[in-house]
Amino acid sequence: MGLISTALFVIAAFLGLIYIFLIWNFNYWKKRGIPSAKSWPFVGSFPSVFTQKRNVVYDIDEIYEQYKNTDSIVGVFQTRMPQLLVTTPEYAHKVLVSDFRSFHDNEMSKFTNKKKDKILANNPFILTGESWKERRAEVTPGLSANRVKAAYPVSQRVCKKFVDYIKRQLLMASSDGLNAKDLCLCYTTEVVSDCVLGISAQSFTDNPTPLVGMIKRVFEQSFGFIFYTVIANLWPPIRNFYSVGLFAKDVEEFFYDIMRKCIQMRKDNPGQQRDDFLNYMLQLQEKKGLDAVELTSHTMTFLTDGFETTAQVLTHVLLLLGRNPEEQRKLREEIGTAELTFEELSELPFIEACVNETLRLFPPLLAARKIVTEPYEFVNKNGVSVKVYPGDVVIIPSNAIQYDSQYYEDPQSFKPQRFLVDGGAKKYRDQGIFFGFGDGPRICPGMRFAVTQIKAALVEIVRNFDIKVNPKTRTDNTFDDTYFMAALKGGVWLNFVERK
Repeated sequence: MGLISTALFVIAAFLGLIYIFLIWNFNYWKKRGIPSAKSWPFVGSFPSVFTQKRNVVYDIDEIYEQYKNTDSIVGVFQTRMPQLLVTTPEYAHKVLVSDFRSFHDNEMSKFTNKKKDKILANNPFILTGESWKERRAEVTPGLSANRVKAAYPVSQRVCKKFVDYIKRQLLMASSDGLNAKDLCLCYTTEVVSDCVLGISAQSFTDNPTPLVGMIKRVFEQSFGFIFYTVIANLWPPIRNFYSVGLFAKDVEEFFYDIMRKCIQMRKDNPGQQRDDFLNYMLQLQEKKGLDAVELTSHTMTFLTDGFETTAQVLTHVLLLLGRNPEEQRKLREEIGTAELTFEELSELPFIEACVNETLRLFPPLLAARKIVTEPYEFVNKNGVSVKVYPGDVVIIPSNAIQYDSQYYEDPQSFKPQRFLVDGGAKKYRDQGIFFGFGDGPRICPGMRFAVTQIKAALVEIVRNFDIKVNPKTRTDNTFDDTYFMAALKGGVWLNFVERK
């Protein structure tokens, strides 16, 4: 009996120590005079990361709603790591733009290992410090207006094939309609692989290349990666000797293989050069002496960013136009029936407003998590100031701000006209209340290319079809429980009625 009692005592003591370890610094912010959001052992302030019963952004949104009127900053915990959540547009704008030097890097870089995740580790979103500056300087010219314009005829050709593909799919459609995300991913796979690599993924045929299936797997977050980030926040030293890749190994190898083949094909056929992104990267390779891994990783930035994000945004524009027939009619009126040049497409205000309003309601980045790179002082509404130091993390609740009725009247509704006022999206960005593709020096470098692909597809679809929402699609804007971008829970199912 004594042995059992001793064993139970040891177990209880051990569990007690673990509990103390998990909560011992939950008073970190209160000691500094800053309010602290409710937190729980192991999961911190964001239990949905672990329970996955709803999207974690709703944990952030609730904290924002609770403190926005009384405080400009609130303490939170990622597992047991203290972090700071800003609740005012002024601080959101300072972190991303005016005081960018103090918040130079993205938190995701803490969980990315160059040996485990070659593709992700070389993405400008992940890179830090001087590495990011160098890569940004290299990648940005490849996404200039002139290069996007040069790729526009390719986009137009793909858009016409896209319309034919939708018509064929309608012949086989069930009563549930068509899966808009799958359709849009076929489109972005085809247009991006053609514009970037000069190859066809055969997305619109009965026998697509393996590229289509692999792209669907690129951003499927494994539970292993999520669990690793939780453990790394509980015990940061693990990052020094162990890491879990975001991309599965076979997915990474597949993309490296296809890149090698495309590069070799270009080198073997110098007479078939075209002014696309791969051609730009090959010129950069000669100029900078990039090795094969660097060249491949650079080009993969265009691919991975272009496939998924663009497909998500296009999916939700179609959803919102389907829900709002009057806005769809206005858009059809604006685009007319004549073939549009790149310049004409760029100057249409309503289509731009539709894209921006979709980015407000379904933002690719639900919250921005920035690493402090230089000491910075925040001042709360009650005058109490607190310093953050390099390595600390500051969160911008971009989704919460974009759904705040203080800044957007009737925020749940799709109202593109918000972005038709003087200044449009720039006006809202400057106020710190719109984060469509991010803001400041780290705004998405592929934004111009992505928006052009979205607009080109919308022109052809709206001309050829009346878009209607299938009853299988939910009527609210609830986000998928586990996806890291804003995606409608249950998927987007649409009916396309061919226009005569």
